[in-house]
Parts: sequence; structure tokens; C-alpha cells
Amino acid sequence: MTKAPNPVDKYVGSRVRMRRIMLGMSQEKLGEALGLTFQQIQKYEKGTNRVGASRIQQISEVLQVPVSFLFEGGPTSAGSGGGFAEGASPTYVSDFLATSEGLALTRAFTRITDAKLRRSIVDLVERIAAAGEEPDKA
Repeated sequence: MTKAPNPVDKYVGSRVRMRRIMLGMSQEKLGEALGLTFQQIQKYEKGTNRVGASRIQQISEVLQVPVSFLFEGGPTSAGSGGGFAEGASPTYVSDFLATSEGLALTRAFTRITDAKLRRSIVDLVERIAAAGEEPDKA
């Protein structure tokens, strides 16, 4: 019988995957940068293998994020029974970023420097989504 991955290990792995995909980096490239195989990166990302403290530091440097990024919004262990901390990032966000559309949209959006234009795009997408939820008025 195999032991289920620890929720924190799974969460940190999902954050590694999300950031790696945002950078357009393959598991193989991340593995090369860390001196690991892509299979080991897969195991980290799935949470089946735990990531040690020094490796977390290394990963954060390669992925160009602070170590705290890998834990933000993740499961807490202090008597919460494995719940999520306030402000948790829902899995649909990382699932979306793992798609080619999500990645393309995120990359394009982050290249827009005009804050008003970015807000207008968000407003437009929210209106489109709301219109898609409304029942037909025919």
C-alpha cells in the first residue's frame, strides 16, 4: 500500500509546476539546472517526493521567485486538519495555467504594462464570462 502525498508537498509541487510553466521551462530544463532528471522533477511536482530545504532554495533561484512563493496560500499544518490558509490559491488556477491557453493568456497579459488597459481587459473578460452564464433571453 502506497502512502498518500503530504498536502504541503503536493501544494509546493503544484507551485513549482505553475511557475515553471509560466516561464515556458520544461521539466527537463529545470532538472538540468538542478542536476536532476525530469522524472525527479515530475515526482516533486506531484508531491510524491519531498523537496528538501536546500533544494527548495535552489528551485526558487532557478524559477526566479522567493522561497515564500512556493508556500503562499498553501495548506497549513498547525492544527487545521490539512485545511487551507486564508487566501488559498484554488487548484483551478494552477490547472488553468497548465493549459496552453492559460499559459498563452498569462504570458500575453503580463507583457501589457498599461494598468488601465489591463483593468479594461479583465472587465471585458468578466463581462464575456457573465454573458455566457446568463440563460438565453430569446
